[in-house]
Amino acid sequence: MAALSELFGSTRLVVPCSSESSPAGEAALTGKNLAITPLTPLKGVKLSRKLHVPLWFLRNGGTLIKEAIRADAIHAPIPGDVGTFGMLFAFILRKPLFVRHCGNWFVQTTAAEHFWKWFMVRFAGGRNVMIATGGDEHPPSAINQNVRWIFSTSLTAEQIERYSLKRQYPTGRLKLVIACRQVQEKGTGVLIESLPEILQTYSDATLDVIGTGASLGDFKALAERLGVQDRVKFWGKLEHGELMRVLRQSDLFCYPTRASEGFPKVVLEALACGLPVITTRVSVLPQLMSAGGGFVMNELSPAAVAAAVSSVLRDPQQYLVMSEKATATAARFSLEQWRTEIGGLLKAAWGTI
Repeated sequence: MAALSELFGSTRLVVPCSSESSPAGEAALTGKNLAITPLTPLKGVKLSRKLHVPLWFLRNGGTLIKEAIRADAIHAPIPGDVGTFGMLFAFILRKPLFVRHCGNWFVQTTAAEHFWKWFMVRFAGGRNVMIATGGDEHPPSAINQNVRWIFSTSLTAEQIERYSLKRQYPTGRLKLVIACRQVQEKGTGVLIESLPEILQTYSDATLDVIGTGASLGDFKALAERLGVQDRVKFWGKLEHGELMRVLRQSDLFCYPTRASEGFPKVVLEALACGLPVITTRVSVLPQLMSAGGGFVMNELSPAAVAAAVSSVLRDPQQYLVMSEKATATAARFSLEQWRTEIGGLLKAAWGTI
């Protein structure tokens, strides 16, 4: 939010707020002339959440409409209920509209996801700036090429330079790491299942698992069942500085995901630390690895993960070159560059911001 607010004279963030204490790992919002208009939280998940939307709107709709009327332009990040309302109000009020699609542009499974994509493709152009998080050699839409790609990042150019590390080829021990929401689709289970085979070649290998999620208990039980519990450390959720510290102390970032990814920022954070990345052919990940900073698996299995680890480490010089290319890749995706690209699109559409 801080980077985006630099583009405007002032920014008002209309967002649900809770009185509960901040969970570990979350940081305060800051930005240029940034103010917050609080809304009440929308409770529930999935169907129960949808059922609560009418009541929630009765309590918060007046605030949303008032803020939409007073705004010169509206930024509607989606997926999200508030972003959806903002998108619709901007359209009704004929306000300059900036929609930022933060999910996986290529995969829609719900009615809301299909609606968001339809709306963006149908109305992109003119004063409606529509960008999809991700990347591909082709535009997001063949129907309306006014929909544009944008990457996602969490690091400034100064941070990328500060976190970069001239690595040494791992000898005597091997530290693998994965950081993500701990659900089955992200691949932590496959990575743990690959450890017995990895240990046959790298007897001192360990795995750091960072993050929380619904499957975390299952992953802990899996490590015990395979007899590798003493090789796996479950960190839970870390604040950003601690996450970067663990990444810098690791040797390989493993991300065998099959999830619906947009542009996973943690992969850029690993690349910024000079970590070669092992991942899958999902979303923008093959493009991020195309410069040589990582290894893309053609199949997803424990054996494929173990083979990928061996491939990356088979030659010390190759590993060091991959590390250098990883850092060079991350340098192309700073928050400053992200802001510049978005600012260019907004100025071209609106004339001034």
